[in-house]
Amino acid sequence: MQKKEGAKKLDSAEDKKWFVYVVRCSDDTLYTGITTDPARRLKEHNNSKKGAKYTRSRRPVVLVCSCVVKSRSAALKLESKVKSLRRDEKIAYILKEASNDVERN
Repeated sequence: MQKKEGAKKLDSAEDKKWFVYVVRCSDDTLYTGITTDPARRLKEHNNSKKGAKYTRSRRPVVLVCSCVVKSRSAALKLESKVKSLRRDEKIAYILKEASNDVERN
């Protein structure tokens, strides 16, 4: 039995590594998003119309942190959680993630 083409796309999307990332904009605001390729996404935010509307008027943006999650669904949930935090809570979360990365290496 053959898989439908739409099913292939869904399977491949779940097989990829997903990242939740935070960038600092030129006006010192923080923007949170998800991607499968943080380097590409950062270039899009800074150099193309594919960047988020929010960041287009706040260039350049700088990657503050990114973390790998197991699936797109998990990325969307974490993105929502981070976006709901106040700025000081986001910064504390980012610092905590950064210290976890240092401990793991």
